Amino acid sequence: MSEIDLPQAPGFFISRWREKGPVDIETLTQWRDEMNWKTWLPLAEAAMYLDAAELLEILETALTPSETATLALVRRRMLGDTRLQQSIEEALDIARHPDTRDLALEGRLRMELGLAKYELGDVEGAKEDLTWAETRLKSVALASRDHDLSLINKAALHTACGEPVMALTVYSDIPRNGNHADETIALSRLGASRICASMGHEFDAARHAWNAHGHAIKASQIGMAIEGGALFLDFSSLHVDESAERMHIQVEQSRPRQAGEEARALKVHPDDIDSVFEWCCANLPDDNSGQDRPDLRAMVSLASRFDKLELFKEIIENPDSIEDSMLAAIVQNMVTDQHLKGLWDIRLATLTKL
Repeated sequence: MSEIDLPQAPGFFISRWREKGPVDIETLTQWRDEMNWKTWLPLAEAAMYLDAAELLEILETALTPSETATLALVRRRMLGDTRLQQSIEEALDIARHPDTRDLALEGRLRMELGLAKYELGDVEGAKEDLTWAETRLKSVALASRDHDLSLINKAALHTACGEPVMALTVYSDIPRNGNHADETIALSRLGASRICASMGHEFDAARHAWNAHGHAIKASQIGMAIEGGALFLDFSSLHVDESAERMHIQVEQSRPRQAGEEARALKVHPDDIDSVFEWCCANLPDDNSGQDRPDLRAMVSLASRFDKLELFKEIIENPDSIEDSMLAAIVQNMVTDQHLKGLWDIRLATLTKL
């Protein structure tokens, strides 16, 4: 009999509670163990964010003092409190105390402290704390949720400080074939893709976007998968070549460049273009409303580039269904029918006025 892997994201734990609960702590412990979670804290955080108050009340009784202090920080941040540095340091004292010590949470809290310092303008202090946190978490909780976050935050800090090469170095510490979560891999490849594009490394930019798309699909992160797919299509649209090897083969064969070696030319097989484009279009939300729709802006623009605007006929013929003024401007610029163009002119003017 084959074994079926249970989904491990905390959200699935909450869904299980809503389908089968309320249940007692013994049953919750069984569910937690089946999903390979070692502590209650990530599940308590998910219960808080997803408004599962009755479940949260039960889980809070099982938290350690360090976890309770950390959850209190999460609650304050969720409520909009931005003055957290003192509270973080107090939680750190609990995580460091011999009676309540938690090495992994100490690493997470140092990461939180680094982020708080960055928000206050202390960049060097932020770098020191984030580096310390990543080193600690790599030692005691390799490839855990918090270790993944420390890597993503450290790379983001380098990017914000204008240090793209250092950010790429951090992203390279998240291998695709390691134990990191698919969501983390997808996030790291999105960041690496944009950095490589800014440096003119076309093949690497497309390769990372391709990987981001694939790993986001594995993580059931549909929005992120569309984002990665759209980046891949954007970078690849001028490099379509029927003689090119399929992208998954190119990705597996890619190796770091040696000093002085020329960058690999980007060539993409049209079947890879079609498959990614079709997947992204098929997985767009059914509802076209919303004042900020980067997914639709990207895919409509790409559809125009690939001469496939007929796939967005419903949007083009219904200007009033669109609430994103930037999307309206994109469509208005593409429409050739004079009657429709007039309707889009009116819609764009209305949205701009609003």
